[in-house]
Amino acid sequence: MSWEPFILTFKLALITTVILLVVSIPIAYWLAYTKSKSRFLFETIITLPMVLPPSVLGFYFLITFGRNTVFGQFLYEHFDIYLPFSFTGLVVGSLIYSLPFMVNPIQAGFQSLSESLREASWTLGKSNFVTLMRVLLPSIKPSVYTGIVLTFAHTVGEFGVVLMIGGNLDSTRVASIAIYDSVNKMDYAAAHQYALVLLAVSFVMLASVYLSNKRSVRYL
Repeated sequence: MSWEPFILTFKLALITTVILLVVSIPIAYWLAYTKSKSRFLFETIITLPMVLPPSVLGFYFLITFGRNTVFGQFLYEHFDIYLPFSFTGLVVGSLIYSLPFMVNPIQAGFQSLSESLREASWTLGKSNFVTLMRVLLPSIKPSVYTGIVLTFAHTVGEFGVVLMIGGNLDSTRVASIAIYDSVNKMDYAAAHQYALVLLAVSFVMLASVYLSNKRSVRYL
């Protein structure tokens, strides 16, 4: 068993989680408090990857960013960027596919807060940004932590999207692909080792979420 797939997997999961944390907080805030009638449409688009088959997302990713497409040619000719079958492509695909796992818990956390909390902050002269960073986010730490853990764990365990986008190359062979590759080679010992490590990591991360939420409820 090689540790390279795990290094690549955790690197991908870390990058995806950090970017989505930054991006998802304002999205979740807007979705939680907006009065726009089109909110349902944005919620549907964001949540769609949770029910969409990974192969569908991977297929349209290749169609959009392939070198034979207009947009793909533009990226390649002007920026020397070719996303399919590259680590950068895996990051972009993971950002799309893992977005709801970060947005939804944080949005639910915002919606669980009393409206009076924001109003009290505004009454004290605090701006929307200060209210968000100093009042709201500290009040939904369990939700933010849940989003972080679920996003990281989901990215670690993703198979369909990374196979479609990255294939089975040295630069894109994450742990889930390594299991698939080992099974194809009839190397069940290596497959067991890869699978057990992912199982252990996933169990610990999910257990930490439930333990954290249990403690939060206890101190309310």
